[in-house]
Amino acid sequence: MGLLDRIQQTDSRSDEPDLVSHYRDRLLEEIDLDELSRLKPTQRRARLERILSTLLSADGPVLASRDRSVLIQRVVDDALGLGVLEPLLADESVTEIMVNGPRDVFVERLGRVQRVATTFASEEQLYQTIDRIVSTVNRRVDESSPMVDARLPTGERVNVIIPPLALDGPSLTIRRFPRPYRLGELVEKGSLDVRAATLLGACVRGKLNVMIAGGTGTGKTTFLNALSGLIPAHERIVTIEDAAELSLQQEHVVRLESRPANVEGKGQVTIRDLVRNSLRMRPDRIVVGEVRGGETLDMLQAMNTGHEGSLATVHANSALDAMGRLETLATMSELELPVATLRDQINSAIDVIVHLERGADGTRRVREVAALVSRRREDYQLAPLMTFEPDPVGPDRKVTGRFVIHPMPEDLRLRLQRAGETLAPHEPSGIAP
Repeated sequence: MGLLDRIQQTDSRSDEPDLVSHYRDRLLEEIDLDELSRLKPTQRRARLERILSTLLSADGPVLASRDRSVLIQRVVDDALGLGVLEPLLADESVTEIMVNGPRDVFVERLGRVQRVATTFASEEQLYQTIDRIVSTVNRRVDESSPMVDARLPTGERVNVIIPPLALDGPSLTIRRFPRPYRLGELVEKGSLDVRAATLLGACVRGKLNVMIAGGTGTGKTTFLNALSGLIPAHERIVTIEDAAELSLQQEHVVRLESRPANVEGKGQVTIRDLVRNSLRMRPDRIVVGEVRGGETLDMLQAMNTGHEGSLATVHANSALDAMGRLETLATMSELELPVATLRDQINSAIDVIVHLERGADGTRRVREVAALVSRRREDYQLAPLMTFEPDPVGPDRKVTGRFVIHPMPEDLRLRLQRAGETLAPHEPSGIAP
């Protein structure tokens, strides 16, 4: 077995020496940690690579160029970053990394989940990686606290769950945030067409309250970010998220992020706390990354008390299901309101629902745009503004179809007209390039 194979296949049950661990320990003996901490990340990596190259040359024998490069990268990744996961994090096509124990690593690429050859040398090495992640956010994971949500300094969201809750060993999930897309780019990708984009652009600029609904992995945050790009630049925007994913380009943006309790169980700041605080910040728009609890009622009340043009996302399987979901979430507030009162709040607050769907081929697109036309305490009634009509799925599972525009309810058309939006669905004006 060659050196490259030994580096890539080192196993805790093998008699082969763990070269990565060996040279990582040697490297740590040679460096000045105080000096290293004062360097920029790129300078830090370059310094370690030079020191390690010197160590390898001194040890001999001369290694093949490829073997030497792989070993240096693995050792430096292990010393500075997340070890064997660093190449996956550097791969821009990877949107999710799922580690199911030391031997099973999966990634999501282009909407499809696939297994990769990457493995950890041992369960201990996986635990070391997990500890490195949670320590950066002043958290710990052990039997007394076996579940942790955290965020890497580079922005990726991380979830960790370990035994005894995870029966087959520690599980690590890293969600990478895709680069922010403009609405015009989503049109080019086929997520919606020009007419639907023009319609939604008018709704955002016309200060309608828009709720984006969809299941896990349908691209709700990506779409929310794209829609928020159409908010006029002069408006004050407050964004509220569980983990900061949005990347708004406007000048006047205040970004708020919730905070979990510390190891003593204190210091928690919830989404609901932030929604309530945002009302005192004189926002023109409130953008909530996802409503998932009692903050839903606060968000609805904000929409009903002059904070028009707000945007939010919610987990739901259809546009109509989103209304029932909002109703359920609003009951999680400490205020015990009758269902009829909650229905009145939702009917008064929400103007448009955008439902996203992930196709059998992994593509994400807008399945439906609907206006909520029910009033007061009526049962929820939706009027379709745009629907995607798919063709029958063939053997290749490729999803094709067409976007169909439906007549707009007269009261909604008049609201947009009063806001200065003369909707012309065939014209692409107002879509960010």
